[in-house]
Amino acid sequence: MAELTCLEICAGAGGQSLGLEQAGFTHEAAVEIDPDACETLRLNRGAEWKIIEDDVRNLDGRAFAGIDLLSGGVPCPPFSIAGKRLGEDDDRDLFGQALRLAEEIRPRAVLLENVRGLATRRFDGYRAQVLGRLHALGYLTWWDLVQASEHGVPQLRPRFVLVAIAGPAAGRFRWPRPAADPPVTVGAAVHDLMAAGGWPGEGAWRLAAEGIAPTIVGGSKKHGGPDLGPTRAREAWAGLGVNGLGIADGPPGPDFPAGQRPKLTARMVARLQGFPDDWRFYGRKTAAYRQIGNAFPPPVARALGEAIRDALAGG
Repeated sequence: MAELTCLEICAGAGGQSLGLEQAGFTHEAAVEIDPDACETLRLNRGAEWKIIEDDVRNLDGRAFAGIDLLSGGVPCPPFSIAGKRLGEDDDRDLFGQALRLAEEIRPRAVLLENVRGLATRRFDGYRAQVLGRLHALGYLTWWDLVQASEHGVPQLRPRFVLVAIAGPAAGRFRWPRPAADPPVTVGAAVHDLMAAGGWPGEGAWRLAAEGIAPTIVGGSKKHGGPDLGPTRAREAWAGLGVNGLGIADGPPGPDFPAGQRPKLTARMVARLQGFPDDWRFYGRKTAAYRQIGNAFPPPVARALGEAIRDALAGG
């Protein structure tokens, strides 16, 4: 199979980038403005990928003309229920920049993901504008809600995904099918990490944590330290035997009460996001957790990447 190339914008800590790499795409560059996330990318793929630490608004797409895939997880606050939902009036909305790059680069395919809030009726007109510009460039487009739990990730994490493909390959695109096996539970996914400190309550905890996680959120630099989400999410975590009011520095030890709810570590959360254990995150606990919580799960990106790869390669 011929090598396929991609340019990733708003790459964050590399969740989508890693999944696309696993699907067979070679990165021409990964673009990210956050210094901590850029250090994470350098820690893991600094020798293989060109890491551009800059605002995507400054990127000249003509330098990447001819790549196969333009991808990215454009910022979600303009469409998130947790934000003000200003859409194109929010200065963090980078869909326009992604469309500019698509016009300058003319990649064979485009993959963009965002929160499910973008799928609401409030943004019908906005979505129509996005699709109109892509259609004018000669792309066929698909927009669908993709559930992370259908692709092996032990988490309820719906994402609204846009795929655009040009030329004959568009007729071959099919959304990835859900995985045949259901995702493992939270307890099964992280029990070894929870037991690593010698906590005697780990066995009972594992049995109680028989479910998949609510959507993990990373938050922003404006809103304090790390925790596992708003009140409803923390209640769901409590049902899984997890204290969602923060992130622990390490697993519970021998003296941690057997019946008390432990907190997750950043590494545990990374595993629930689908990151391999050898993927390193730069920075202290809060910075690392913010990157993990805001990431696109690599297994979902891999499934989407394989679907696009198959279309581009001929099915």
